[in-house]
Amino acid sequence: MDWPSVAELIDRGPWYHNRGIVLVNLCVILALLTSYTNGFDGSMANGLQLISQWHSYFGEPTGSTLGLLTSVQNIGGFIALPIAPYVTDGLGRRKAVFIGSLIMLGGVALQAQSRNVAQFIAARGMIGFGLTFAMNAAPLLVTELAYPTQRGPITAMYNVTWYIGSIISAWTTFGTFRIVGSTWSWRIPSILQAMPSLIQVALILFTPESPRWLISKGKDQEARAVLTNYHGNGDEYHPLYEYNEIREAIALEKEFGKTSWATLVKTPGNRRRMRVIIAMGFGIGITAPGTKTMINGILQVFNFGMAIGSSLFVDRIGRRKLFLLSNAGMLVVFVFWTISSALFAEHGSRVAANTTIVMIFLYYGFYDIAWTPLLITYTIEILPFQLRAKGFAIMSFTVALALVFNQYVNPVALAKLGWKYYLFYVGWLAFELVFVFLYVWETKGRTLEQTAVLFDGEERLGNDVYVEEVVVRRAEPRQLSTPTPSDGRDNSDKEGSSYEMKVKGTSIQSSLHLDQTEQSYTGDHRLRFKV
Repeated sequence: MDWPSVAELIDRGPWYHNRGIVLVNLCVILALLTSYTNGFDGSMANGLQLISQWHSYFGEPTGSTLGLLTSVQNIGGFIALPIAPYVTDGLGRRKAVFIGSLIMLGGVALQAQSRNVAQFIAARGMIGFGLTFAMNAAPLLVTELAYPTQRGPITAMYNVTWYIGSIISAWTTFGTFRIVGSTWSWRIPSILQAMPSLIQVALILFTPESPRWLISKGKDQEARAVLTNYHGNGDEYHPLYEYNEIREAIALEKEFGKTSWATLVKTPGNRRRMRVIIAMGFGIGITAPGTKTMINGILQVFNFGMAIGSSLFVDRIGRRKLFLLSNAGMLVVFVFWTISSALFAEHGSRVAANTTIVMIFLYYGFYDIAWTPLLITYTIEILPFQLRAKGFAIMSFTVALALVFNQYVNPVALAKLGWKYYLFYVGWLAFELVFVFLYVWETKGRTLEQTAVLFDGEERLGNDVYVEEVVVRRAEPRQLSTPTPSDGRDNSDKEGSSYEMKVKGTSIQSSLHLDQTEQSYTGDHRLRFKV
């Protein structure tokens, strides 16, 4: 029989006509709620401090108490960061999201009924602790569960949903601000914060687990069932190429032994990954000074629109091109931002002040082209399965460190240097542009397993080759047969069939021998076989 091509194994029709893809997308939306929760919480924490009833109820907190109220959620997150990857890898992506959401529900309950500032601080720390567990697992579940041709845009949507939560929270606190003389002005936003976590606790365990995690735990049949139901639309033969590639990649990773934090820097390939991930973490965390006070509801909606638009083109344009366009645009715009700020500071120019506002929108517009949709997408893509949870935790830790820099260094530097401090960020953006040009490689059109070629090279492949194209030629040697399935389908194939394979742009001739476990071509866009 003639085996189908990869193009024939991917559903090319409208996704909403495929029941399996519709169901898997609904499951993915449930995981995306974690980013919504993060956006809602961050905006609410800032919004509550603008409500006079909140200040008066908690005794007008100032100084170190107010600083602790602001930072305690990050402290809870820092405590959870070293633990979260072990929960994500040990118990599974779904259970990690469930545990994190359950902890957050406890924190929200304590926050909503807080009677003193100590309870409120404990609640905020508890929320940060639980959110870290959910945030470490949810993006991985999204990426590893999504349909192959939709993985890029859907994972890019993860950070975009942060804006949805932030916008809803901002308008919620704006509305409850008008409840005068009642603690419900700040308790209502606290209660509404529980909604996404409550939905996740109720439903997340009814969604499918990551097939990659299942295979890593030896649950191959469960993984195959997930791929059959959600990627193959019930046809067990449809997703075999994906199943085989995942299984072989994870088996290859296990040959290198157990993973630890040290594994992240043990090989040249992993050091390349960490170089990119840490640089990206600082890149998104260190943002231009003096903008937060100017970010309002209109800018948030603008950011959301730009980010969701960009996320739809991550596979069409490519990650590298978007990062280069984003960084080049931010650099040019920020140069003009610096000039207009200097003119306003030195001469009080009203035109310069208005120009600065325009530059802020343009800067964030370029920022949203790549950094909002692709930070998480690219980080997860370049990490092999065994390192994915730990590597993602490193990125989260780096972002948190950069945010601390923003909170404590920027105000002091601005007070002493004024607009001249902006020159530091001009240099930083120039460095980022050069870094992206040198080290951010294109990953579009590859499965998660195939990015090992980019970062590990031959040290990882061994005797495996990645095949861009396979053309089957007729051959008549003896047949290999597998048991006939219940539908009567013939599973026989030819042993010794001649294949023409293009490998890294070079055509070679080789003879492939398909064993009984390899029922179809493995891979998406590029295929891997042992020769």
